[in-house]
Amino acid sequence: MDIVDQTQARDEKMGLTLTPKPEAPAATGHCLFCGEPVAPGLRWCDVACRDDWEFLDAQLRARGL
Repeated sequence: MDIVDQTQARDEKMGLTLTPKPEAPAATGHCLFCGEPVAPGLRWCDVACRDDWEFLDAQLRARGL
């Protein structure tokens, strides 16, 4: 067992395995949080909606939903 295997085994034991970053949601023409219309290619109408959506998404993922 080399150093990489040892490190991976230690990380797995400690629960430090890397999880892939979830796919980014697609732009729909409307804010993904509040539903307001947005310019083509945008997903949120402002930073507050983006931050609120990311917080809610993280909470749902943590609960396995």
